[in-house]
Amino acid sequence: MCTVIVKTGRPLTLMGVRDEFADRPWEGPGEHWPEHPGVLGGRDLKAGGTWLAVDPAGRRAAALVNGHGRPAPETTRTSRGDLPLLAVGAGDLPDVDLTRYDPFHLLLAEPTRARLFSWDGERLSTSELPDGTSMIVNTGLNPEHERVAAYRSRFESSADWRELIAAAPSADPSALILRHELPDGRVFASLSVTLVTLAPEGVTYEFTDLTADRDG
Repeated sequence: MCTVIVKTGRPLTLMGVRDEFADRPWEGPGEHWPEHPGVLGGRDLKAGGTWLAVDPAGRRAAALVNGHGRPAPETTRTSRGDLPLLAVGAGDLPDVDLTRYDPFHLLLAEPTRARLFSWDGERLSTSELPDGTSMIVNTGLNPEHERVAAYRSRFESSADWRELIAAAPSADPSALILRHELPDGRVFASLSVTLVTLAPEGVTYEFTDLTADRDG
């Protein structure tokens, strides 16, 4: 997951755009984890976790963005994909040994609040997202990031966020929907978009597979 957009209010609206190597196997949303009953999300088939988890009964969603900083030791490293699953169950940052995880930003959203937990491999910071529209990228809540500068105001003023993911994929750093071919031939691209609303009376969940009409 490389971009998360959050708009506070009633309902709280969250969109997660997942960017990943196109050849990394995954499957669409479902209740894939018996140890987390009722939790929905797409599953990464390499490590088994998810980039965005939703607990409709608990009215919670958690989204993961890879961060920058000191990597975890290879001998003890744990996949970050279990963090959203644990967070929606606990309603807080999971009680885990953070030194086993590579840097990350973990958003935990509920109808009335959204919190961001950021781990750089050495230090943990926690912040409440402000009222209004926020964007989280690999450098966190960074208003100077090209994508944030290009899109935050568009999300703030748009009545239908689906319109903003309809653009053609691009390798431009400011693009929301990415497609970039590396020198070795591998493709790094936006693979899916998840749109969630959270309100006391219920949750909506909408998943778009961006690979359905593309090659590779």
